[in-house]
Amino acid sequence: MYYVYFLTNWDDSVLYIGVTNNLPRRLYEHRNGLADGFTKKYNVHKLVYYEYTNDVYSAISREKQLKKWTRAKRMPWL
Repeated sequence: MYYVYFLTNWDDSVLYIGVTNNLPRRLYEHRNGLADGFTKKYNVHKLVYYEYTNDVYSAISREKQLKKWTRAKRMPWL
């Protein structure tokens, strides 16, 4: 299984989109500061959305598609 997921910070002011083959492990890494970079810098820990597929290429393609969407379309809960 491959997952495309959205993370945000406590006040929904930052959005991160990623791909992984192990969502629980990846969330653990983000939440415990083991993933250096954007999510660690901006304290992005809250999972707000995910999709899954059996094909890694579909997951990567979907991630690229979602990253092109407007912020309003990616964050309909705001």
